[in-house]
Amino acid sequence: MEIIGKLIQKLPMQSGISKTGNSWQKQEFVIETMEQYPRKICANLWGEKTAALETLNIDNKVVMSFDLESREFNGKWYTDVKAWKLEPVSANPQAAQTAPVTSATIPTNELPQEFDTFTDEGVGDDLPF
Repeated sequence: MEIIGKLIQKLPMQSGISKTGNSWQKQEFVIETMEQYPRKICANLWGEKTAALETLNIDNKVVMSFDLESREFNGKWYTDVKAWKLEPVSANPQAAQTAPVTSATIPTNELPQEFDTFTDEGVGDDLPF
């Protein structure tokens, strides 16, 4: 999945050693969606992917590619937002060019000729039921 938002917070880097003796690191961050009613999403980057946050500043518009994963522990469910790519909007021209469709972007003078004249003749006869 992919979402565009504004980076509003970088949380401290976390690191440690796993049970198997491997070192790990993760960093969480918060983005705010760019909708009529913005939502805040806390996501995390693991391993070397945490370097993506070093190049970004607070208030940068970003494109986040992520996966959702839920797991059960002691009868309760927990959901993670695991980002696997985080980049500025300008680095992803396809996302930057995506614009909502409005009536201003739909040409009204390009209707097929059969729609130019509408009559009530035969209305209701073409329904399959």
